[in-house]
Amino acid sequence: MPRTSDRTSRFTESVIRRMTRVANDCGAINLSQGFPDFDPPPELAAAAARTGREGPHQYAVTWGAPDFRQAFARKQSRFMGIPLDPDAHVVVTCGSTEAMMAAMMTACNPGDRVVIFSPFYENYTADTILTGAEPVYVPLRPPDFTFDPAELRRAFEQHRPKALVLCNPANPSGKVFTRAELEIIAGLAKEFDAFVLTDEVYEHIVYAPHRHISLATLPDMFERTITCSSLSKTYSITGWRLGTVVAAPAVIDAVRKVHDFLTVGAAAPLQAAAVTALELPDSYYAELQAAYTAKRELFLGYLDRAGIACTRPQGAYYVMADMTEFGCRDDLAFCEWLARDVGVAAVPGSSFFREPVRNLIRFHFAKKEETLRAAGERLLTLREKARHRPR
Repeated sequence: MPRTSDRTSRFTESVIRRMTRVANDCGAINLSQGFPDFDPPPELAAAAARTGREGPHQYAVTWGAPDFRQAFARKQSRFMGIPLDPDAHVVVTCGSTEAMMAAMMTACNPGDRVVIFSPFYENYTADTILTGAEPVYVPLRPPDFTFDPAELRRAFEQHRPKALVLCNPANPSGKVFTRAELEIIAGLAKEFDAFVLTDEVYEHIVYAPHRHISLATLPDMFERTITCSSLSKTYSITGWRLGTVVAAPAVIDAVRKVHDFLTVGAAAPLQAAAVTALELPDSYYAELQAAYTAKRELFLGYLDRAGIACTRPQGAYYVMADMTEFGCRDDLAFCEWLARDVGVAAVPGSSFFREPVRNLIRFHFAKKEETLRAAGERLLTLREKARHRPR
């Protein structure tokens, strides 16, 4: 048998997806993989049923159906505060996962360096390696997950990266980058002639007083920012796999080529249905923030009662929790025990960090309130059960 690629040997299977399988096997409440257990807006579900019956059923334009791109450009221009041309600035992808891969392959050549903040969503390292580039890690330091500007500058000076990956709001930390932090990143990108690849899938899930700012809107940054997002989190349709790339025309032209050969195009009937979501009024996004704020407060209240130390998320719907007090020295083994004996599945923190971290785990709270209450009640038993856990 021929030998498989050396690149694939440099990373392991997704720990997030693995923990979902563990949760399913032992009947645990799944707070590991970040998908909701509630339905999308009813008008969106109705639109999907309609397009399922009536079509379109054949290929759309490979880089996105015109009506989808037009609706997306109108909505995104309003929220970003800059005019977007649906024909020149937008590509529709199969989820933000493909969007980030297409962005990475557009920006980088084999041998290039890519700066990645740690902790990071696990795909970023895999994307970099599959492109043939080399990751360079810069830590975000808990509890506030801030970076040291001098340390970031040294990474640029020593490695001359072709790109930096920025997740804002951030998975897994829940950090929302301030304008001052974004200006530091933008300044280095301009000084060292680098791209910034932004993952902004949680752009509408931000908690007051924090505010999401798209890096592409900073002065002179649209031309060197490749902005990736998706409809998955905003409209609770993770299974639809509809993502977007926004960039300057010359960059978008390259993204189109990569995207065409990666996937040809996103699902035509789902793009047609999703126009309904993109045309929802601004009140929808305010209600979304309010709903997630309530979920955050509910779940954090249970963590407080259980005595679980955690960082309060500023955005997204994840919580990094410190399990040191409960005897967590091997986070993977601890998470498997937590799912099996406590009945709540989480993700080992080590899967997100370049640094050796074994005491942190990640929960998510994109669930119905009754699901969060059930998980919270189980976590209230953690201290007692941890006393009897084999070491």
